[in-house]
Amino acid sequence: MKKRKLKVAIQGIATSFHEVAAFQYFDTSIDTVECLSFHALCETLKHDRSDYAIMAIENSIAGSILPNYFLLQEYHFSIVGELYLPIHMNLLALPGVKMSDIKSIESHPMAIRQCSDFLHKLEGIEIKESDDTALSARKIKDKKLRDTAAIANEQAAKKFGLQVLEKRIETHKKNFTRFLVLTKKNGKIAESNKASLSFEVANEAGSLADVLVSFKENSINMTKIQSIPIIGKPREYSIHVDVEWKRRKNYDTALGLVLRQTRNLNVLGEYKKADIKF
Repeated sequence: MKKRKLKVAIQGIATSFHEVAAFQYFDTSIDTVECLSFHALCETLKHDRSDYAIMAIENSIAGSILPNYFLLQEYHFSIVGELYLPIHMNLLALPGVKMSDIKSIESHPMAIRQCSDFLHKLEGIEIKESDDTALSARKIKDKKLRDTAAIANEQAAKKFGLQVLEKRIETHKKNFTRFLVLTKKNGKIAESNKASLSFEVANEAGSLADVLVSFKENSINMTKIQSIPIIGKPREYSIHVDVEWKRRKNYDTALGLVLRQTRNLNVLGEYKKADIKF
Protein backbone atom coordinates (compact mmCIF):
# COMPACT_ATOMS: atom_id res chain seq x y z
CA MET A 1 0.00 0.00 0.00
CA LYS A 2 1.37 3.40 -1.03
CA LYS A 3 2.19 5.63 1.91
CA ARG A 4 0.31 8.93 2.03
CA LYS A 5 2.52 11.97 1.62
CA LEU A 6 2.69 14.47 4.46
CA LYS A 7 0.70 17.61 3.79
CA VAL A 8 2.50 20.81 4.80
CA ALA A 9 0.73 24.17 4.80
CA ILE A 10 2.79 27.08 3.45
CA GLN A 11 2.15 30.80 3.24
CA GLY A 12 2.19 31.64 -0.45
CA ILE A 13 2.28 29.55 -3.60
CA ALA A 14 4.77 27.23 -5.31
CA THR A 15 8.37 28.59 -5.32
CA SER A 16 7.61 30.91 -2.38
CA PHE A 17 10.23 31.01 0.37
CA HIS A 18 7.81 29.07 2.58
CA GLU A 19 7.75 26.24 0.04
CA VAL A 20 11.54 26.26 -0.18
CA ALA A 21 11.69 26.04 3.62
CA ALA A 22 9.16 23.19 3.68
CA PHE A 23 11.12 21.08 1.18
CA GLN A 24 14.36 21.79 3.01
CA TYR A 25 12.99 20.83 6.43
CA PHE A 26 11.10 17.72 5.32
CA ASP A 27 11.92 16.26 1.90
CA THR A 28 10.64 16.37 -1.67
CA SER A 29 7.98 13.72 -1.02
CA ILE A 30 5.68 16.16 0.80
CA ASP A 31 2.59 17.81 -0.65
CA THR A 32 2.38 21.54 0.06
CA VAL A 33 -0.95 23.27 0.76
CA GLU A 34 -0.93 26.84 -0.52
CA CYS A 35 -2.34 29.54 1.80
CA LEU A 36 -2.37 33.23 0.90
CA SER A 37 -2.31 34.46 4.50
CA PHE A 38 -0.93 33.30 7.81
CA HIS A 39 -4.47 33.15 9.20
CA ALA A 40 -5.47 30.81 6.36
CA LEU A 41 -2.36 28.74 7.10
CA CYS A 42 -3.45 28.32 10.74
CA GLU A 43 -7.01 27.45 9.73
CA THR A 44 -5.69 24.81 7.34
CA LEU A 45 -3.76 23.13 10.13
CA LYS A 46 -6.59 23.55 12.64
CA HIS A 47 -9.10 21.77 10.40
CA ASP A 48 -6.71 18.92 9.53
CA ARG A 49 -6.24 19.92 5.91
CA SER A 50 -2.52 19.64 6.59
CA ASP A 51 -0.30 17.64 8.95
CA TYR A 52 2.16 20.46 9.56
CA ALA A 53 2.54 24.15 8.83
CA ILE A 54 5.63 26.22 8.10
CA MET A 55 5.41 29.75 9.53
CA ALA A 56 7.97 32.55 9.21
CA ILE A 57 8.50 34.23 12.58
CA GLU A 58 11.42 36.63 12.08
CA ASN A 59 13.83 38.00 9.52
CA SER A 60 17.35 39.24 10.13
CA ILE A 61 16.62 42.55 8.34
CA ALA A 62 12.88 43.15 8.76
CA GLY A 63 12.68 41.84 12.33
CA SER A 64 9.93 39.89 14.11
CA ILE A 65 6.64 39.17 12.39
CA LEU A 66 4.49 40.33 15.30
CA PRO A 67 1.06 39.21 13.96
CA ASN A 68 2.35 35.63 13.95
CA TYR A 69 3.01 35.76 17.69
CA PHE A 70 -0.67 36.56 18.18
CA LEU A 71 -1.56 33.58 15.95
CA LEU A 72 0.65 31.29 18.05
CA GLN A 73 -1.27 32.36 21.13
CA GLU A 74 -4.65 32.02 19.47
CA TYR A 75 -4.23 28.57 17.93
CA HIS A 76 -2.07 26.79 20.55
CA PHE A 77 -0.14 24.71 18.01
CA SER A 78 3.00 22.85 19.05
CA ILE A 79 6.35 24.03 17.70
CA VAL A 80 8.28 20.88 16.77
CA GLY A 81 11.13 22.37 14.77
CA GLU A 82 12.74 25.43 13.26
CA LEU A 83 14.71 26.32 10.15
CA TYR A 84 16.93 29.25 9.20
CA LEU A 85 16.70 29.86 5.45
CA PRO A 86 19.11 32.22 3.65
CA ILE A 87 16.98 34.73 1.72
CA HIS A 88 18.22 36.16 -1.57
CA MET A 89 15.92 38.70 -3.21
CA ASN A 90 15.89 39.37 -6.93
CA LEU A 91 14.02 41.85 -9.10
CA LEU A 92 12.11 39.92 -11.78
CA ALA A 93 10.39 41.06 -14.99
CA LEU A 94 9.23 39.73 -18.35
CA PRO A 95 11.99 38.89 -20.84
CA GLY A 96 13.14 41.93 -22.78
CA VAL A 97 11.86 44.43 -20.23
CA LYS A 98 14.40 47.05 -19.13
CA MET A 99 14.68 48.83 -15.81
CA SER A 100 13.62 52.05 -17.54
CA ASP A 101 10.29 50.37 -18.45
CA ILE A 102 9.37 49.66 -14.82
CA LYS A 103 6.67 51.86 -13.27
CA SER A 104 5.82 49.68 -10.25
CA ILE A 105 7.42 46.97 -8.11
CA GLU A 106 5.29 44.45 -6.23
CA SER A 107 5.99 41.92 -3.49
CA HIS A 108 5.14 40.74 0.02
CA PRO A 109 5.56 43.48 2.68
CA MET A 110 8.37 41.58 4.44
CA ALA A 111 10.27 41.23 1.15
CA ILE A 112 9.86 44.95 0.49
CA ARG A 113 11.27 45.76 3.94
CA GLN A 114 14.26 43.50 3.32
CA CYS A 115 15.09 45.47 0.16
CA SER A 116 14.47 48.97 1.52
CA ASP A 117 17.93 50.37 0.67
CA PHE A 118 17.62 49.33 -2.99
CA LEU A 119 14.04 50.58 -3.30
CA HIS A 120 14.75 53.95 -1.66
CA LYS A 121 17.27 54.75 -4.42
CA LEU A 122 14.63 54.37 -7.15
CA GLU A 123 12.71 57.38 -8.39
CA GLY A 124 9.24 57.50 -9.90
CA ILE A 125 8.47 53.84 -9.22
CA GLU A 126 5.44 52.84 -7.15
CA ILE A 127 5.97 50.13 -4.51
CA LYS A 128 2.96 47.83 -4.06
CA GLU A 129 2.37 45.21 -1.38
CA SER A 130 0.99 41.76 -2.26
CA ASP A 131 0.13 38.50 -0.50
CA ASP A 132 3.22 36.62 -1.67
CA THR A 133 6.53 37.01 -3.50
CA ALA A 134 5.89 34.14 -5.92
CA LEU A 135 2.31 35.30 -6.50
CA SER A 136 3.65 38.68 -7.61
CA ALA A 137 5.93 36.92 -10.09
CA ARG A 138 3.08 34.77 -11.43
CA LYS A 139 0.87 37.87 -11.84
CA ILE A 140 3.46 39.45 -14.15
CA LYS A 141 3.50 36.32 -16.29
CA ASP A 142 -0.27 35.79 -16.36
CA LYS A 143 -1.15 39.43 -17.11
CA LYS A 144 1.93 40.02 -19.29
CA LEU A 145 2.80 43.17 -17.33
CA ARG A 146 5.69 44.92 -19.06
CA ASP A 147 5.74 47.89 -16.68
CA THR A 148 5.86 45.88 -13.43
CA ALA A 149 8.63 43.99 -11.63
CA ALA A 150 8.38 41.56 -8.72
CA ILE A 151 10.72 40.89 -5.82
CA ALA A 152 11.07 37.12 -5.48
CA ASN A 153 13.60 34.28 -5.58
CA GLU A 154 15.30 32.65 -8.57
CA GLN A 155 13.00 29.62 -8.35
CA ALA A 156 10.07 31.91 -9.16
CA ALA A 157 11.97 33.37 -12.11
CA LYS A 158 12.54 29.89 -13.56
CA LYS A 159 9.01 28.64 -12.94
CA PHE A 160 7.27 31.68 -14.45
CA GLY A 161 9.72 32.37 -17.27
CA LEU A 162 10.91 35.75 -15.99
CA GLN A 163 14.30 37.40 -16.28
CA VAL A 164 16.35 38.66 -13.35
CA LEU A 165 16.70 42.43 -13.75
CA GLU A 166 18.74 42.87 -10.56
CA LYS A 167 20.31 40.14 -8.40
CA ARG A 168 20.67 40.08 -4.62
CA ILE A 169 18.86 43.34 -3.83
CA GLU A 170 18.41 42.54 -0.12
CA THR A 171 19.85 45.26 2.12
CA HIS A 172 22.29 42.91 3.89
CA LYS A 173 23.73 39.87 2.14
CA LYS A 174 23.63 37.72 5.30
CA ASN A 175 19.85 37.80 5.21
CA PHE A 176 17.89 34.88 6.66
CA THR A 177 14.37 34.11 7.80
CA ARG A 178 13.59 31.86 10.74
CA PHE A 179 10.68 29.50 10.17
CA LEU A 180 8.78 27.49 12.78
CA VAL A 181 7.40 24.02 12.11
CA LEU A 182 3.93 23.69 13.65
CA THR A 183 1.58 20.77 14.27
CA LYS A 184 -1.54 19.98 16.28
CA LYS A 185 0.13 16.93 17.80
CA ASN A 186 1.32 17.40 21.36
CA GLY A 187 4.49 15.30 21.33
CA LYS A 188 7.94 16.25 22.60
CA ILE A 189 10.92 15.97 20.30
CA ALA A 190 13.60 13.53 21.47
CA GLU A 191 16.93 15.15 22.32
CA SER A 192 15.40 18.62 22.24
CA ASN A 193 17.72 21.45 23.28
CA LYS A 194 15.59 24.53 22.60
CA ALA A 195 12.15 25.70 23.70
CA SER A 196 9.72 28.52 22.97
CA LEU A 197 7.81 29.78 26.01
CA SER A 198 5.23 32.47 26.69
CA PHE A 199 4.19 33.92 30.06
CA GLU A 200 2.99 37.02 31.87
CA VAL A 201 4.67 38.75 34.79
CA ALA A 202 3.36 41.12 37.44
CA ASN A 203 3.49 44.82 36.56
CA GLU A 204 6.08 45.41 39.27
CA ALA A 205 9.72 46.49 39.28
CA GLY A 206 12.03 43.50 38.84
CA SER A 207 9.36 40.90 38.03
CA LEU A 208 10.84 40.12 34.61
CA ALA A 209 14.38 40.37 35.96
CA ASP A 210 13.60 37.59 38.45
CA VAL A 211 12.67 35.29 35.56
CA LEU A 212 15.84 36.14 33.68
CA VAL A 213 17.94 35.39 36.77
CA SER A 214 16.32 31.96 37.04
CA PHE A 215 17.46 31.22 33.49
CA LYS A 216 20.96 32.59 34.13
CA GLU A 217 21.52 30.67 37.37
CA ASN A 218 20.66 27.42 35.60
CA SER A 219 22.92 28.07 32.58
CA ILE A 220 19.97 28.57 30.22
CA ASN A 221 20.81 30.71 27.20
CA MET A 222 17.95 33.00 26.16
CA THR A 223 18.22 33.63 22.41
CA LYS A 224 15.04 35.67 21.90
CA ILE A 225 12.69 37.85 23.93
CA GLN A 226 9.59 39.48 22.48
CA SER A 227 6.73 41.22 24.23
CA ILE A 228 3.29 41.55 22.66
CA PRO A 229 0.27 43.44 24.05
CA ILE A 230 -2.51 41.42 25.65
CA ILE A 231 -5.68 42.31 23.78
CA GLY A 232 -8.24 43.99 26.04
CA LYS A 233 -5.70 44.59 28.83
CA PRO A 234 -3.97 47.96 28.39
CA ARG A 235 -0.35 48.11 29.61
CA GLU A 236 -0.20 44.33 30.05
CA TYR A 237 2.03 42.16 27.89
CA SER A 238 2.72 38.54 27.10
CA ILE A 239 6.43 37.73 27.05
CA HIS A 240 7.70 35.25 24.46
CA VAL A 241 11.19 33.79 24.92
CA ASP A 242 13.32 31.21 23.16
CA VAL A 243 15.80 29.37 25.38
CA GLU A 244 18.54 26.82 24.78
CA TRP A 245 20.28 24.38 27.12
CA LYS A 246 23.08 21.85 27.18
CA ARG A 247 21.70 19.77 30.08
CA ARG A 248 18.00 18.93 30.18
CA LYS A 249 18.06 18.90 33.99
CA ASN A 250 19.01 22.59 34.03
CA TYR A 251 16.06 23.47 31.81
CA ASP A 252 13.63 21.48 33.95
CA THR A 253 14.89 23.20 37.10
CA ALA A 254 14.63 26.66 35.54
CA LEU A 255 11.14 25.91 34.23
CA GLY A 256 10.00 24.95 37.73
CA LEU A 257 11.24 28.28 39.09
CA VAL A 258 9.74 30.32 36.27
CA LEU A 259 6.40 28.59 36.78
CA ARG A 260 6.24 30.13 40.26
CA GLN A 261 7.40 33.56 39.07
CA THR A 262 4.94 34.03 36.21
CA ARG A 263 1.30 33.73 35.20
CA ASN A 264 -0.09 31.67 32.31
CA LEU A 265 3.20 29.96 31.48
CA ASN A 266 2.89 28.08 28.18
CA VAL A 267 5.47 25.79 26.65
CA LEU A 268 4.84 26.44 22.95
CA GLY A 269 7.29 23.76 21.92
CA GLU A 270 10.49 21.87 22.75
CA TYR A 271 12.62 21.00 19.73
CA LYS A 272 16.12 20.82 18.28
CA LYS A 273 17.74 24.14 17.52
CA ALA A 274 18.67 24.71 13.89
CA ASP A 275 21.98 25.87 12.47
CA ILE A 276 22.40 29.05 10.45
CA LYS A 277 24.29 28.28 7.24
CA PHE A 278 25.29 30.72 4.51
